[in-house]
Amino acid sequence: MAETRFLADYRPWPFRLIETRLDITLAPRGSCVRSELALERTGPGPLVLDGGAGLHTLSVCIDGAAVPPEALAIGGEALTIGDRALPEGRFTLSCTVEIDPEANTALEGLYLSGGIFCTQCEAEGFRHITWYPDRPDVMAPFRVTLRSDMPVLLSNGNPVASGPGWAEWHDPWPKPAYLFALVAGDLRAVSGRFATSSGREVALNVWVRPGDEDRAGFALESLVKAMRWDETAYGREYDLDVFNIVAVDDFNMGAMENKGLNIFNSRLVLASPETATDSDYERIEAVIAHEYFHNWTGNRITCRDWFQLCLKEGLTVFRDQQFTSDMRSAAVKRIEDVVTLRARQFREDAGPLAHPPRPDRYEEINNFYTATVYEKGAEVIGMLRRLVGDDGYRRALDLYFDRHDGQACTIEDWLKVFEDATGRDLTQFKRWYTDAGTPRLTMAEDWDQGAGRLTLRFRQDTAPTPGQPDKPPRVIPIAVGLLSPNGDEVVPTRVLEMTDAEQSFAFDGLGGRPVVSLLRGFSAPVTVDRRISRSERALLVAHDTDPFARWEAADSLAMDSLVAMAAGAGSDPALSYAYGGVLAERAMDPAFLALMLRLPAEDEIAAEMARRGAVPDPDAIHRAREALMTELATDHARVLDQIMAEMDCPLPYAPDAAQSGARSARLAALALLSRIDGGERAQAVWDRAGNMTERMGALTQLIRAGRAEGALAWMEQRFAGNRLVMDKFFTVQPMAAAPDRALPVARALAARPDFDIRNPNRFRALIGGFGANHAALHAADGSGYDFVADWLIRIDPVNPQIAARMCSLLETWPRYDEGRRAHARRALERIAALPGLSGNTAEMVTRILAARA
Repeated sequence: MAETRFLADYRPWPFRLIETRLDITLAPRGSCVRSELALERTGPGPLVLDGGAGLHTLSVCIDGAAVPPEALAIGGEALTIGDRALPEGRFTLSCTVEIDPEANTALEGLYLSGGIFCTQCEAEGFRHITWYPDRPDVMAPFRVTLRSDMPVLLSNGNPVASGPGWAEWHDPWPKPAYLFALVAGDLRAVSGRFATSSGREVALNVWVRPGDEDRAGFALESLVKAMRWDETAYGREYDLDVFNIVAVDDFNMGAMENKGLNIFNSRLVLASPETATDSDYERIEAVIAHEYFHNWTGNRITCRDWFQLCLKEGLTVFRDQQFTSDMRSAAVKRIEDVVTLRARQFREDAGPLAHPPRPDRYEEINNFYTATVYEKGAEVIGMLRRLVGDDGYRRALDLYFDRHDGQACTIEDWLKVFEDATGRDLTQFKRWYTDAGTPRLTMAEDWDQGAGRLTLRFRQDTAPTPGQPDKPPRVIPIAVGLLSPNGDEVVPTRVLEMTDAEQSFAFDGLGGRPVVSLLRGFSAPVTVDRRISRSERALLVAHDTDPFARWEAADSLAMDSLVAMAAGAGSDPALSYAYGGVLAERAMDPAFLALMLRLPAEDEIAAEMARRGAVPDPDAIHRAREALMTELATDHARVLDQIMAEMDCPLPYAPDAAQSGARSARLAALALLSRIDGGERAQAVWDRAGNMTERMGALTQLIRAGRAEGALAWMEQRFAGNRLVMDKFFTVQPMAAAPDRALPVARALAARPDFDIRNPNRFRALIGGFGANHAALHAADGSGYDFVADWLIRIDPVNPQIAARMCSLLETWPRYDEGRRAHARRALERIAALPGLSGNTAEMVTRILAARA
């Protein structure tokens, strides 16, 4: 088990790093790394550098002279040079080490990906390359020389010089080691140019393997959009002469924002209509933007320590959400973000992995790249913007960039900027950063007919989370609108600022009792308890002017019906009636219609049942959801067929908002209709499909209907050599299979020769696909838990980061019945007992098991 680190123990590094020079000779089994660090003492104590077990140290010198053995200690993950051996003033420390990229299956530091040399240094990967102060608050310009017979040699910054077998790069902007990158390999560039707002020309390159050039164009287009948007929306201009993106197959994360050299998982770069879905295209556009936006919110201004991770990630997620909202549908994007937040982050907050956006302790920082840091971190910034207004937000961001450019900052620095720019006291608001858990907002209504006054009474409560039993009240912005009984809006959106545990707000001058449209735009990441009738929800579904509140009303109607059906009751006729009204609205945005037709997922239903104090039965939940989809399809088959016909997009294919919205509505209708036709319509869509979006939508329904054998055989034959399409092949089969078939399907796929445990994408595809089948994962006999545990045990020695992250599949085990809990506990204990278990996985399993208390 790794040592626990505490925020309170932070101390500045007692040296100033003036410049970093690296000279790296690349070889698969013996890469030689020579580093020269120009240093100056700023405080007392020895010089301590971070390193890993894979460093074979050849020499350590100060100003060209070898450090005496008695002054040098190398042990564990540290190289220490005694205080007395260090000169006064400035000096140069030189280290030469040898490392083995080919043996690096953990994909941290320098490794080989299909013959391409590649790095991943966030969070603490640079210490696996050489001895270094591997902490985000130590920043310096880098000058890097790469030596290799590879045809393409890339590093951060601007190219300085090159010759046969070598290239030199210089990054003039100070950066921490986690932003260092190099790539060397046989690559091809899809290139373009961008003229910044000040007239500077920037060379743009998307580097891919030979043969993938025709699938890199959309990524390049997305980069140009992001660069222009950041100039317009935030006034941020790019600051180097070149911007490189490289696609690699073996990558633990989605992408990495290394200064001027973004390294991407290939699934987030490569796309063509034949191989990528609309969701793939939208994700590529968003992640390209996200990593580019990090150039200012993460690179030029970084975080002082890893406790502040949400400072860069939450802000950059918020920025990429804004970007996608502007490129596509803001309403649909907001709802999709809320669905993701509830499915991932609310689940974290409700279980043993709960932690604040800024934790005060951690063991393995890689385990804190979580939905709480990213998605909740973005929600906190969205609340802040709502509280200070658009103008206040822009003033604060301008001040942030001006005041902290080139610095490593904290959440306190961030909030101080807003206080200085807007005059607000954000002391209480800071609790969103320091307190874990999802607040529960309870609302009651008092109506005074004589006075025409509606009083809304709110109470906020946050359940205890690990290490935080008591939660004081937070600032909660509650966006509210009021509708008349005939659906007219009588009070437009008003933001109520709740600061106390209990608080009331009055609306006067009303002619009749209104219907409350609550938490418009999802103005705060809270759950809501309120008494609201079916007729009031139906009115909101039909007439609410706020898209989120309208969708929420429909979703809550469906959730109530599904929870009741899972407990043995019948369906609610009001739900089918409300759906009929939605389907009759022909002018609705097709992407929004698709969301309105979506029923809550099985895991969401289980979470809601647990929140209401019930013990969820995964099998009953599955039956209830299938029954409700069948009922809705039966009731509205004619209109759903019309939607399928109307939303059939003409060629040529385009991944734009209009076409992708139409396809999403068409496939949402198909998902319902497939419950009543045995897969006939899905087969017809498959037979005519001209793009991967329709193919995958149809294939999902064919698998559910048990008639996908021909489609799967065609897919395998057509795309056997396409890595990313075959990942879809591995995901969709266990995910869409009937619960009693998912495990045999997953086992058969795992036995195939093309299931490569060393490739994170393929592992996530299969194990994550199985984990997405709620009833199969939580099978009553424990077979789902055992399957996941078996593979976590196998992958942990190969890639601890992937093993630790996939442990989250088991985090919800305490919500189920005693039999399932016993099976899950045994599976977790089996992982915990593994000899040599990595610190990453050990921490996750320990925290998940602690929930049994």
